[in-house]
Amino acid sequence: MRDMSTQSGFELSREHEEFRRTVRDFAEAEIAPHAARWDRDHHFPVDVVRKMGALGLFGLTAPEEFGGMGEDGDFTSLCVAIEEIGRVDQSMGITLEAAVGLGINPILTFGTAEQQQAWLPDLVAGTTLAGFGLTEPGAGSDAGATKTRAVLENGEWVVNGAKQFITNSGSEITSLVTVTARTGEREDGRPEISTIIVPSGTPGFIAEKAYDKLGWHASDTHPLSFQDVRVPEANLLGERGRGYAQFLATLDDGRVAIAALAVGCIQACLEMSLAYAGDRQTFGGPIGRKQGVAFQVADLEVMLHASRMLTYRAAAMKDGGAPMKDFKQAAAVAKLYATESAVTATRIATQVFGGYGFMEEYPVARFYRDAKVLEIGEGTSEVQRMLIARGLGLPVE
Repeated sequence: MRDMSTQSGFELSREHEEFRRTVRDFAEAEIAPHAARWDRDHHFPVDVVRKMGALGLFGLTAPEEFGGMGEDGDFTSLCVAIEEIGRVDQSMGITLEAAVGLGINPILTFGTAEQQQAWLPDLVAGTTLAGFGLTEPGAGSDAGATKTRAVLENGEWVVNGAKQFITNSGSEITSLVTVTARTGEREDGRPEISTIIVPSGTPGFIAEKAYDKLGWHASDTHPLSFQDVRVPEANLLGERGRGYAQFLATLDDGRVAIAALAVGCIQACLEMSLAYAGDRQTFGGPIGRKQGVAFQVADLEVMLHASRMLTYRAAAMKDGGAPMKDFKQAAAVAKLYATESAVTATRIATQVFGGYGFMEEYPVARFYRDAKVLEIGEGTSEVQRMLIARGLGLPVE
């Protein structure tokens, strides 16, 4: 799907739209009927993750040699899949986004041939998952404040520290976590940050009890601890001391993917609000004939189109090999606008539903809870504004 000639800038091609229908049919049949129960029970549905893998969703950006889609897939296809899965369940949408963007992508981009052969086939097939251990209690947006350390001793990295809010890190099919850690100090006194692959089951590596989160209840998210965890020196991912740069490159793609997840959320809010405004009767007619409701639904339509255009423009730039500076700016703009619009969209949808929107039996309540973290994960709204301002030439700190 790499031929962008039919996209008229960033319109989706016919192949992308056909792929959208395939993923939507899967999401409607395999995820939508169960999403409320998974949310209520805080259940991570491994069987559905495997079905997503069988459909090829984890291999959309991977070469055929690892079981991926090769030339038949691209980053835009991944965004389409995330949007459609997120339209019915944000938890499964973030599972896919993190599995590819934070699990597969670092190994695919920075891994050695041996690392790729060892880990990617199962990750691409969806039979295993990987997490990306970056955030710590005192180091989130400020990744340079990382406290986790990795010391090289007798051909092994010895890792000590802790991570938090790590997606896909403690499920029964999690095979590894890539961990950012201090591996030394630079000449200017700044920490040297590198990335280490830590396989699940390594002694001293513990995925603590899953979080009791506000939303994304069916997503697998854990704090991690590392106590004298020993892995081979060959588990260094990429160049030593380049972990921070690798993390930034990983997040550029992830911001667009999170924007796609937000688009799915807005689409769901529009569909639910439109249906309810047509069905709900008050004062002798549907509430949708009242301007107070109709105008809110109209606002959802505007937010949806704008968010989708920004997201797929950025995805097209990624696939088309746009200059990195331009792509980074487009990614930050898409992430900021789409995620903040998604939070607004869930508030509007809840208001359209009135008292029913406050009841957990209606999906709008779940989407309302799920949306807030979109403004936080993979770079907060504040970070996006800082990046955009810098892209405009302002010396903002």
